Amino acid sequence: MGVEEPYRLLARPFSFPGAVSRSSCLPCPPSDPGFRHVAAPTPIVAVRGLRKRFGGVLAVDGLGFEVRRGECFGLLGPNGAGKSTTLRLMLGLLEPDEGSVRLLDQPVSRFGRALRARVGVVPQSDSLDPDFTVAENLQVFGRYFGIGKAVLAGRIEPLLAFAGLEHKRGAKIAELSGGMRRRLTLARALINDPEILFLDEPTTGLDPQARHLIWERLRSLLAAGKTIVLTTHHMEEAERLCDRVTIIDRGVSIAEESPARLIAREIEPQVLEVSGEGVAHWLGRVSSAAWTRSELVGDTAFLYCTDGSAAAAVAREDGGLRALLRPANLEDVFLKLTGRDLRD
Repeated sequence: MGVEEPYRLLARPFSFPGAVSRSSCLPCPPSDPGFRHVAAPTPIVAVRGLRKRFGGVLAVDGLGFEVRRGECFGLLGPNGAGKSTTLRLMLGLLEPDEGSVRLLDQPVSRFGRALRARVGVVPQSDSLDPDFTVAENLQVFGRYFGIGKAVLAGRIEPLLAFAGLEHKRGAKIAELSGGMRRRLTLARALINDPEILFLDEPTTGLDPQARHLIWERLRSLLAAGKTIVLTTHHMEEAERLCDRVTIIDRGVSIAEESPARLIAREIEPQVLEVSGEGVAHWLGRVSSAAWTRSELVGDTAFLYCTDGSAAAAVAREDGGLRALLRPANLEDVFLKLTGRDLRD
């Protein structure tokens, strides 16, 4: 389950008693002495001991981590691991049973609605309004945040350019490709100039060209100093974009580190994939001195080694087998730590 349904709450204007309206963002509660609308120090997000239960299911179990300003932080895990629930807790769209979240140095439990005015969210589903054009989707969303007309007018064109949609400003949503809709959703999430972006599976279902374009846009945001919290099933995406990741399984963080350090710590430098009919017999008759450990999954053997070139050459001599020697990657780490069983 994604955050798209609760995300609709983010777009609703709100007010506090005595609040002062501002042109660039939603009102905040200056009358409350506990709220400090200041630039947040490091960490920009602090999660402490989060627990959330749905009936008899413990979806999040004592989760804790920090997100540093200016980094891309990845939440990785199998289906049902607790990633989307964690995002909803971080945004104040769910109340935790235990634990706390501080966002922009404020407690989410107390100031969730005000804090949501300072973040951007890209949900799993685009939830764009089909009755409006591309430009109108940005305009209407900006009005939900109480952004003044002059400020909003100055943001539309740069965001259309950022999304590569200047030529589609008058098009209806049905006329856009999947990649265009995702870029528009990303641009829409930037309409309030957020201090941090929460992205829930931002490139799911996109072709490689569209995915790489989204990655390029996200890198430009990081270079400009934005902070990104990302959930993804694409390990290549996490490896390319994330400064650090936490791998969640059954609501618990089982590893947290930079992708490069996780790979170096958990996996041998190279992985040899040998596949084809008879691979189990081949694996049983060749010397295992060339690899540290092996896995047999269906008709594919995964051999983890320091130098697999000799073993690859032996495998290629067998005409019925295919051999691929590659560097270890984050997906290898993910499968080692969470297993290969399907999660439904």
